[in-house]
Amino acid sequence: MKNEVITYSVNKTNDKELYISVQNGEVLVRAPWYVTRERIQRAVSNKKSWIMKKLKEYEQKEENEISLRPIQILGTIYNLKVSYKNISVIECNMENNIIKVNLPKKYKKIDNESMTDILIDKMYFKIAEKELEGIMEKTRLMVGFAPEDYEIVEMKDCLAKCTDDKKILINPRIIKYDRKIIEYIILHEFCHLKYKNHTKSFYNLVERYVPDYSKYEIKNIKY
Repeated sequence: MKNEVITYSVNKTNDKELYISVQNGEVLVRAPWYVTRERIQRAVSNKKSWIMKKLKEYEQKEENEISLRPIQILGTIYNLKVSYKNISVIECNMENNIIKVNLPKKYKKIDNESMTDILIDKMYFKIAEKELEGIMEKTRLMVGFAPEDYEIVEMKDCLAKCTDDKKILINPRIIKYDRKIIEYIILHEFCHLKYKNHTKSFYNLVERYVPDYSKYEIKNIKY
């Protein structure tokens, strides 16, 4: 406790007295406009034990997990639980069917629904980066050709598409689906490198690699 460094904010006012409070895990000092920085520092040091006690109480209170709506990753449903802590970067780990996320306290100001959307976007993008590299290479080896490049990018109502310049764009939310479905969608876009439209020749090529491809088609999704 003696070596703990206390970070605080100072608000200079016309008050005659100096006040120290702990609110939402932050130390706030209200001081008369003429009070020096050295005097404020002494006042904070004199109340260090009380301040550390209040900060500890707040931290323990904040460690209670908030449950957000379930999310789907690679075809499996996970419960999302969030804690706010004194950290600078997001921490995340997975235990059984629970994803536990520790967030910096600055995220506390964001409502739970928006927070869920932010976390889902971040997780899907990170998982997509890891998963898609292997799937792209597996598909290349299977068909013997490849796009000029591929990119993970947000798209509305579209999980993947092949551009006119033979580049494949992939929505990070593709990671919601089972890996077999993802592999089929990637193959589907590879085949568009040979045939732009959904012609009979196109589906003949798809069927060569995935004979039962129809069971991997997702209704109301473009790709």
